[in-house]
Amino acid sequence: MQIVETLNEGLKRAYSLKITAQDIETRVAAEIKRVAPQIRMPGFRPGKVPANLVRKMHGPALMQDALNSSVQDGIQKLVAEKALRPAMQPSVALDPAYEAGKDAEITVELEVLPDVPPPAIDGLKLERLSVPVDDAVVDAQLMTFAEQQKRFDPAPEGHKAATGDQVVMDFVGKVDGVAFDGGTGTDMAIEIGSGRLIPGFEEQLVGATVGEERQIAVTFPEDYNAEQLKGKPATFDLTIKQVSIARAPQVDEELATSLGLESLEQLRGLLRGQIEQEHNGLTRTHMKRKLLDQLAAGHDFAVPPSMVDAEFEQIWAQLEHEATHEADPAAALADMEKERDDYRKIAERRVRLGLLLSEIGQANGVEVTAQEMNRLIAQAAQQYGPEDRQRFIQYIQQEPMAAAQLRAPLYEDKVVDWLFERAEITERSVTRAELEAAIESEDGFATGTHVHNHDHDHDHDHAPKKKKAAKKADAEPAVTEAPAEADAGEAPAPKAKKAAKPKAAKPAEEAAPAEDAAPAKKPARKKKADAEA
Repeated sequence: MQIVETLNEGLKRAYSLKITAQDIETRVAAEIKRVAPQIRMPGFRPGKVPANLVRKMHGPALMQDALNSSVQDGIQKLVAEKALRPAMQPSVALDPAYEAGKDAEITVELEVLPDVPPPAIDGLKLERLSVPVDDAVVDAQLMTFAEQQKRFDPAPEGHKAATGDQVVMDFVGKVDGVAFDGGTGTDMAIEIGSGRLIPGFEEQLVGATVGEERQIAVTFPEDYNAEQLKGKPATFDLTIKQVSIARAPQVDEELATSLGLESLEQLRGLLRGQIEQEHNGLTRTHMKRKLLDQLAAGHDFAVPPSMVDAEFEQIWAQLEHEATHEADPAAALADMEKERDDYRKIAERRVRLGLLLSEIGQANGVEVTAQEMNRLIAQAAQQYGPEDRQRFIQYIQQEPMAAAQLRAPLYEDKVVDWLFERAEITERSVTRAELEAAIESEDGFATGTHVHNHDHDHDHDHAPKKKKAAKKADAEPAVTEAPAEADAGEAPAPKAKKAAKPKAAKPAEEAAPAEDAAPAKKPARKKKADAEA
């Protein structure tokens, strides 16, 4: 095979490969010899089909396979012979004038990774902003739990149910006077005003008393989850069995046991630990941003445009998705367009930081062990059903790129930790509000480095502050060893054990009870795009 370099400009390379007809024919002949014993053809004993008939039957397919394998081998030889480090998958094109039986001319175009200068990691200085957890913070969280975990006491005789009260009832739902499947329930407990039931149902419980029988009329929503009930008017015959009044929220042992814990002290300890975890995550995010800022300020080198394009497309797709959830999506998209250049600079910075972190990690023996990788695969596989988990594991094991993307966040964290150990760190106590303000006030986004085949957490470019989503995107460097994730995530509060509720018929309830689905906060666009790219 002949290799001729046709372009060497910056990080761009192009080559012409000539694969001889003889090489292709040799591969075809070898493949015919391999598959002939497996061919079955009428009139011939198994394994005795002549090679010329095998060629006649399967020649075009075998020729194509031989050409493909020749090209793959040729690219591998090119990469090895020229000591190339491709930044992305090479672009390969076959001469359109190629004819079977003749030499094949192949054009290979690619971008190579730059020669990263020796990283300057001496003299790194960082400040660790720590937030002590005081009793007042824990007490406030306990009161929040108490308010969420409502407890009810039986109402006085003759009490009329009001919004906020709990009513226990039997009911029979009817459409056109006929009870419908799933519309009958007994001992269903509902808090008036919770929004769990279809519109108009709970409001008609106001004024109910124990022992009362009443009929209410409602109309099922057009998007109701039971097809036969969508948009249908219905009546419900109710028997009120109990009315209860909510207690004033109390932080006591009963609150802890209602959450499945043994004591209030245990609940308090869990809360303190989770709040500390949240604070530590915020502290690390701030330190990481400052670290990446120092690295970015001290290093400037060319990066492959194709990697920047891929990173930018990833950020932009995330921003477009976020824009669809804005009050005015069209205006949000228009704002994004005005800042397109800022986002491209973010993408370039992320790629550069990713390459830099990768270089630091490789030069200093930072690696993800096989045990750590197996744990990552097992954790990621949990998002799939039992029947798909093994297929996912096999896919990761067979696809180096997918494995690199899975490994990236951990690899990046290990490189960052390695740098933390060598930095001069001073300590300062602050409040949580001060720490969050310090993170928000930064003009960039520095918590991640993603470079597709390896991601890191290190982007904190200076784009307009008003867009938080992009800020987050910038914070994530694009690493060449593993993808990065957002650093600080709030630890969930301990999950309460739901008290057993009397069974209720599904059709009367909305698919997603309002009390169970609180709307998530929307981070500003710029910050999120950076952190999640």
